[in-house]
Amino acid sequence: MSAKRRPWYSDGLRFTCTACGKCCVNHGEDYAYVYLAEIEIDALAAHFGLERDAFLERYTTTDQGEVVLLDNGDRCIFLDDAMRCTVYPARPRQCRTWPFWRENLDRKEWDGPIRDVCPGVGTGALYTRDEIEAIADWTDAVDDPDADQTPPRHYPGDGHAK
Repeated sequence: MSAKRRPWYSDGLRFTCTACGKCCVNHGEDYAYVYLAEIEIDALAAHFGLERDAFLERYTTTDQGEVVLLDNGDRCIFLDDAMRCTVYPARPRQCRTWPFWRENLDRKEWDGPIRDVCPGVGTGALYTRDEIEAIADWTDAVDDPDADQTPPRHYPGDGHAK
C-alpha cells in the first residue's frame, strides 16, 4: 500500500485580501463567470429585497445550463467604479473563498495565473493545509443540498486576516 503524496501546499499558504477587486474582473475563459447555486440566488435576491424571479431576470444569465451573474463589460456586475463589491455581505461562496478553489490549488496555476492576478497571494495570514482543504471542500459543497453547508473555521472572506 503506497502512502498518499502530500500536496505541495502541505506547509500552508499565505493569503490576504487586498480589496483590489482584480479577482472580480474577467481574466479569460477560465475566470469569466460567477456561478450561482440555489442558496446564493436566494441570498442575493433577499439582499436586494427582490423576488427570486426578478433577481434572476435582472442580474443573471445562463451558460451551459448554469446560472451565472451578468458582467459589466469585463467585470462583475456588482463591482463598482472604485473596485469594491456592492453585495459584499451576500456575495457568492465562489467570491468568499477565492483563491482557495480546488482548481487553483494546482502548483502551476497558483504560481502562474493566480499569483499574476492577485497581489494578496503569498502575503498575510497563513492558511494550513487542513484549512485550505476545508475551504475548497466548502466551495465545492455549495451545489450539494445534502452536504454540510457550515463554513470552515476561517476562510478568506470571513475577515480573519483583516
